[in-house]
Amino acid sequence: MRSASRFLGAVMLLAVFPIVAAAADELPSYLRDRGTGIRTSMFSTFVERGQLLVYPFYEYYYDNNLQYSPEEYGGVGVQDLEGKYRGNEGILFLGYGITDRLAIETEMAYLSASFEKDPADTYGTPARVEDSGIGDIEGQITYRILTETEKRPELYTFMEAVVPHDKTNPILGTEDWELKFGAGGFRGLDFGTLWLSVSAEYVSASETPWDLGEWEIGYIRRINPAWRVYGGIEGQATDEAALITEVQRKLAPYATLKLNLGIGLTSNSTDFAPEVGVMFAFPRK
Repeated sequence: MRSASRFLGAVMLLAVFPIVAAAADELPSYLRDRGTGIRTSMFSTFVERGQLLVYPFYEYYYDNNLQYSPEEYGGVGVQDLEGKYRGNEGILFLGYGITDRLAIETEMAYLSASFEKDPADTYGTPARVEDSGIGDIEGQITYRILTETEKRPELYTFMEAVVPHDKTNPILGTEDWELKFGAGGFRGLDFGTLWLSVSAEYVSASETPWDLGEWEIGYIRRINPAWRVYGGIEGQATDEAALITEVQRKLAPYATLKLNLGIGLTSNSTDFAPEVGVMFAFPRK
């Protein structure tokens, strides 16, 4: 019975992929890797007009040099120290294409995390802090300024907002509103698609509220109708950078397995952050 089910599943996938391939062949070569959808904040993920994306995923955080100040955890002083951080996060991402140029998205997270202080910390910081609960709650709007053609790249702009909550909790909370305003673009070439994005960040609780926000330099390549890969560098301001790799495997026309790995390139970045989930794309209207 199990063998018969596997055979039937294989037959269904073989029947589906030629249809997907035929649709991909109809696209201009510069859209081969990403299609016609609008960019989302998920790496190499795009949403079409009238399409709903639902992406439940899990992410793990491993960091042995988390920079902190004792006062953040109830100690005394603002010295820069390095602690150990571990986190398990379940996240739900929702995205929707309102028009061919406008898309919205939101993320909600549940986080279980622990922190261990630096052995050199003698400033009253608790040796270990653990907590679990609601993590980041954020939303984003993306607007496509220019659609890519044979002679010009695609350009877009976006705005992101992170909602403050649990303000005194250093592990789970967000102290105040965090806003990002950014822009980026794509260019499809024979060897793959290049992606560049940069943003400015406003944090109302900071002494210097405006700063360089997130930036990304990426490469997207659709190997065949079933597989797509992404590689790039993502950073925050000028002192954080991480290598990001992702493999996507289409399981069905509406479901894609995403395997992502982030590796810190600087001391301020999370050392190791794997992610796994299945993206569901409900049909366009």
